[in-house]
Amino acid sequence: MKKTNASILIIDDQEDILFASKMLLKKHFESIFTLNNPKNVVELLAKNTIDVVLLDMNYRIGFEDGREGLYLLKEIKTLSPKTVIILMTAFGKVETAVEGLKAGAFDYILKPWENEKLLSVVKQAVDKSRKGQKKPDTIESVDEFFIGNSEVIKKAYTLADKVAKTDANILILGENGTGKYVLSYHIHRQSERKSSPFIHVDLGSLNSNIFESELFGYAQGAFTDAKTDTAGRFEMAQNGTIFLDEIGNVPLHLQSKLLQVIQTKTVTRLGESKPRSLNVRIITATNLNLKQEVSDKNFREDLYYRINTMEIVLPPLRERNEDKIPLAHYLLQKMMTKYGRDEITLDEKSLDQIEKHAWNGNIREMENRIERAVILCENNRITVSDLDLEQITTYEENQDDIQLSAVEKSAIEKILSKNNNNISKTAKELGLTRASLYRRLEKYNITIG
Repeated sequence: MKKTNASILIIDDQEDILFASKMLLKKHFESIFTLNNPKNVVELLAKNTIDVVLLDMNYRIGFEDGREGLYLLKEIKTLSPKTVIILMTAFGKVETAVEGLKAGAFDYILKPWENEKLLSVVKQAVDKSRKGQKKPDTIESVDEFFIGNSEVIKKAYTLADKVAKTDANILILGENGTGKYVLSYHIHRQSERKSSPFIHVDLGSLNSNIFESELFGYAQGAFTDAKTDTAGRFEMAQNGTIFLDEIGNVPLHLQSKLLQVIQTKTVTRLGESKPRSLNVRIITATNLNLKQEVSDKNFREDLYYRINTMEIVLPPLRERNEDKIPLAHYLLQKMMTKYGRDEITLDEKSLDQIEKHAWNGNIREMENRIERAVILCENNRITVSDLDLEQITTYEENQDDIQLSAVEKSAIEKILSKNNNNISKTAKELGLTRASLYRRLEKYNITIG
């Protein structure tokens, strides 16, 4: 039987699982790699091209919720976007596996698996990997994120591009879903460190009991499950960038340990006494008002000034009204690619609702709604019901909606007349895009003489 020329990586902390899966897969694929410590994945991916990763979702006794696997999934997707990931779990946590699929996993299997099922899924994943490598012009490779044309977002990215060339510590502020991760990765890609690792740490979901071992690493025997010497996230980011997300959620008693690392540019693993030198660019982010947290004695003032050499504020989507429709079209294209769909459009009523909606969850909320609509829509046309925004408060939604519409129509007609039916001048005076104004003209049946 001829083997398929593909590289498969299996990550699991159980040696019997690694042995069994390797014995099965090596009969069918050319290269099989195994890791019993997920923290070594950065080094392995830097040295090898991996087509498919079989990723266990749990690595510590007592931590069986799959969060570690989801965290590692996002890290692998960042380090090697074209690698296809299959999740493995012994606990049947279907809801967690589905969350993994939304985060970019190809499929999942339950342990113990059926050999034929595992082989079938891996072969499909290899095929997907091959197709992905043949398509250089995907959204991910050409236009990885949406910036927008509003002045507030352009100001933020202009500042980011300026500071990216330096090694200054950066604090990114913004509500949940405004794109703090995307901006941090953009800064890394624009920096002199772009060829080195970009390590994302979600401090908000990091249990305080494992805070030090995760960030600073540990020596063999430092605690019960410390089976080997293991580098922490700071060391994994050596010569690159570490992004400490939700830094405002770090407990006060741990902030001093973080401050020590940033001040000294060294890290000491648990169970060791000798510090190790660090050459790492630090980007942090939070949705909290850190100045207020400092004032309330919830955040150390000295740590605040250490991480805040440069501050960049990402505006909420409600302050970027002219970006809502272009963003919706971008996300629609992204989801069409994800689900293998084409020629899906947003009808006029759905576009109008997208523009009016408050989007309190910002870009993340819109992405969720667009994804849902792509899955549910019929006849390749997204309607208001597909978006399912009716139950969520919008800016213009109140009991006097009919009267408000009449006022809006009257205002448009007056300003159109004032500007001699000049669409560009009227749109600018109303604070609308030309496309938005045209939709309102159609909505209110306003004709231009």
